[in-house]
Amino acid sequence: YDDRFSKKYGFFRPYVKQVIYRYLDCGILHNGFARVKCEECGHEFLLAFSCKRRHFCPSCHQKRVVEFGEWLCEEVLKDVPHRHFVFSIPKILRRYFLYDRKLLSDLTRCAWETLKEFFQEAVPEEDAVPGAVIAIHTFGDFLGWHPHLHVLCTDGCFYGNGMFRVAPLFEIKHLEEIFRHKVFKLLLKKEKITGELVEMVGGWRHSGFNVFCGSRIQPGSEDAIENLAPYIIRASFSQERMTYIPEESKVVYRSKDGKEEKTFDALEWLAAMCSHVPNKGQQMVRYFGFYSNVARGKRKKKDEDGLIPSILEPDGSAKEHKRNWARLIQKIYEIDPLCCPACSGKMKVISVIERPDVIKKILRHLGLWDRKARPPPKDVDPKIRIDSSDSQLPSCEDYLYRDPEYPIEAYAS
Repeated sequence: YDDRFSKKYGFFRPYVKQVIYRYLDCGILHNGFARVKCEECGHEFLLAFSCKRRHFCPSCHQKRVVEFGEWLCEEVLKDVPHRHFVFSIPKILRRYFLYDRKLLSDLTRCAWETLKEFFQEAVPEEDAVPGAVIAIHTFGDFLGWHPHLHVLCTDGCFYGNGMFRVAPLFEIKHLEEIFRHKVFKLLLKKEKITGELVEMVGGWRHSGFNVFCGSRIQPGSEDAIENLAPYIIRASFSQERMTYIPEESKVVYRSKDGKEEKTFDALEWLAAMCSHVPNKGQQMVRYFGFYSNVARGKRKKKDEDGLIPSILEPDGSAKEHKRNWARLIQKIYEIDPLCCPACSGKMKVISVIERPDVIKKILRHLGLWDRKARPPPKDVDPKIRIDSSDSQLPSCEDYLYRDPEYPIEAYAS
């Protein structure tokens, strides 16, 4: 394993061997079973024990998926608007999460703090807090190592005693900026990367960080939530898309749309599958804010968890929220973007230039119009390349996963 697979699929973990052996015993009556009998007619059958292995046994994981969807809708989520977010990181950073899987939990914290600070800035109440359920995914379409986060988050904040304020429309690029800053800060603190790498990635036209936002899911859309909940904890591979050729010891795996396929050596296929098995005791779904275990426990103790939230419309327009962006940048980056770098005085926006002829005239006056564009950055390591054409967004399977369509007037100054 070390010679063939460790560089691509991470270190060999002894716990994986336990998972495989338990899987091989799954559903075999010789390893034990339960007797199931009807009290009225006396009909009886035997139910073999399952291995209960997550993210490896298709049968056991699918049972968990169904149970999770029902439990999430009944016990955790409140009847308020929600959104589906996906947070992705560039390829050049993914290997750090492959060799140090504890970083995956820290990555969920980065996404949560990004959403919390963003939504709290949009809602004026002091004690406002959103709720989020974050699922960790480590796989791409062909089981490549692609750590990213699926987030089901309230589209606004809870506050007071059973009140909920809906957030105004927002721009995804701002979330991406905050998330990128927090991930870099995390990896620098853990001494995984250097400032030079941060500077290099920051100079790229496409940094590789990506935040996807689905359409708003309105209260009462139980079908949409029940469809989305299993989606965010789905298994790393699909049996329906997999074909095993025993004569050649090959596995053929098809893409989700069926247009592409990739052939694996049988041992490499096992290594790819095992790379996505969580460590023993590792939680792949985390709850934050109003949906955290602590918050839910406190509400149940006070018998307040069954309250139906009173939903209020956004306080202020999207234009006002956009003007407050400078305050949020100051809070996140610990700098004031409107502070003059020369005299530390207060700066303000005096105009917005959008007409092409005016833009050209001003740039010509400053001698910037004919300046050549900056060449693309050189690869530090020829083995590490960032393919900016590689979409890190989930496939648009239905209306839940489309980009939100907002009127352009919402962003006018």
